[in-house]
Amino acid sequence: MLNPSFVLATDLDGTFLGGSESQKRSLYNYLLQEPDHVLIFVTGRDVDFIRDLVAQPGMPRPHYIIGDVGTSVFDGSNFEPIVAVEAPIASSWEKSASRVADMLDGHPRLRLQPVPFRHRRSYYYDPATFPREVLQEVEGAGLDWILSADEFFDVLPRGVSKGPTLMRLLRHLGLSEERVLVAGDTLNDLSLYETGLRGVAVGNAEAPLLEHIEALPNAYRSDLPGAAGISDALRHFGLSNLKEFSS
Repeated sequence: MLNPSFVLATDLDGTFLGGSESQKRSLYNYLLQEPDHVLIFVTGRDVDFIRDLVAQPGMPRPHYIIGDVGTSVFDGSNFEPIVAVEAPIASSWEKSASRVADMLDGHPRLRLQPVPFRHRRSYYYDPATFPREVLQEVEGAGLDWILSADEFFDVLPRGVSKGPTLMRLLRHLGLSEERVLVAGDTLNDLSLYETGLRGVAVGNAEAPLLEHIEALPNAYRSDLPGAAGISDALRHFGLSNLKEFSS
């Protein structure tokens, strides 16, 4: 589908999966009934989580998945990696993975996240005791980092995050940027708005994200949480004929 009426590229936790049950059901039913769209999950979650998620009754299945904070890309129809988009990410990470593990694993103020890593390494942290000097170490090693939700510390290949990977996927698919809406709620979504694509920060978004996007003309701040905020933004930008959503 090269000319969909809209492309929704959305974070999951707190965003697509946020809001009341009636708010989520209103958006999900619309997506299930509206064939002329492309749905992309852009998340820190891994593909196994998403496979279980879409097995739930009434959950829309994404056409594409950008997982692991932008470091993995999958076809939503079969959960197979899209190698053409992933290849430069994988190549960059292979040169750095062992160095990151040697540098940060076992650090007394970091705790490795027990998830299957592909092209990133992720830790839990306490904002009161976070050793900020490790950020300089990561940058000095030629890598990028993201802190989000006062809990998650991700180390990524340089230049790789949700936004840049989404742009690579859109170009690979030949999808126009004009009909894209990005949606998120935490700082690991910031790069989505920095692409220049139209975006919404849902009503329950964390304050640091709101502060960073305040001056971005493409970013809309909805008063409504989670799925309702997405519905609100689709109407705000004129990207769909979604008329109502539950409050």
